[in-house]
Amino acid sequence: MIFKETAENMIDYKTLQRKKTEEIEELLVSYLPKEEGYQKIIMEAMAYSLTAGGKRLRPMLMQETYRLFGGMGKVVEPFMAALEMIHTYSLVHDDLPAMDDDELRRGRKTTHVVYGEDMAILAGDALLNYAFETASSAFEAYPKESLKIGKAIGILGKKAGIYGMLGGQVVDVKETGHAVEKEVLDFIYALKTGALLESAMMIGAVLAGAEEEELRVIERAGGKIGLAFQVQDDILDVTSTAEVLGKPIHSDEKNEKTTYVTLLGIQEAEKVVEKESTEALELIRSLSGVNPYLEWLIGELIHRKK
Repeated sequence: MIFKETAENMIDYKTLQRKKTEEIEELLVSYLPKEEGYQKIIMEAMAYSLTAGGKRLRPMLMQETYRLFGGMGKVVEPFMAALEMIHTYSLVHDDLPAMDDDELRRGRKTTHVVYGEDMAILAGDALLNYAFETASSAFEAYPKESLKIGKAIGILGKKAGIYGMLGGQVVDVKETGHAVEKEVLDFIYALKTGALLESAMMIGAVLAGAEEEELRVIERAGGKIGLAFQVQDDILDVTSTAEVLGKPIHSDEKNEKTTYVTLLGIQEAEKVVEKESTEALELIRSLSGVNPYLEWLIGELIHRKK
């Protein structure tokens, strides 16, 4: 294990994780638009997609990084909601028939199965747009933090766009159906998965007043967490079950995708997970702040079984 605790403390952290997840769920609901007007179906589809559950890894990482750097206010909250909206929109679009064509996500029917392909596309679009409305609301709510908020919005936009998650998704779609080299796969993982995790931790750091050098360290840590997280996902796609994961297994094989498992095998992929996660924690521990729960969370999420 990369983070060792007593059995008692492990139980405490598990309980704390559940409590924090519940709080994030309530936060997300509070930022959803009211379901009203002629277009209310899109608000319903947005809510259905956003409240489907999950680990809430990105908003939790953001909040805990904010605390790592001494942040104590609520300016981080609209960004926590905004980032989860962006992550959710990417999943809604990822599940579409034109993409992975999945009918199950987090143990229930995907958005396009419930609302139709047309409304699923629009729900994804709506979540992306509303994410920036939500993040921008911080300007009015916390005017004294305007410089930090502006910088955080810039990070959010870049890491979600063509130089981040969306760019990684483009290459992933383009290269599906044939083998790709490790260099290309690393590019896909760095952008498609790593970029939003980097943004979560960077935004938390920025809003708490981290220095530029500290921000670069956090970005590197987030990238390593992203790679480890995605490689573990590759492993679970082969070794787990649909009942445990809450989504179809062997989807990479079905879609003829190259993964770390297909390139290196399960044992070598597991070594990559351990190496990248260990290096991420070393980077975090090199900073002046301390957040034991954040360290535990990283180990828990990377070595997850679902």
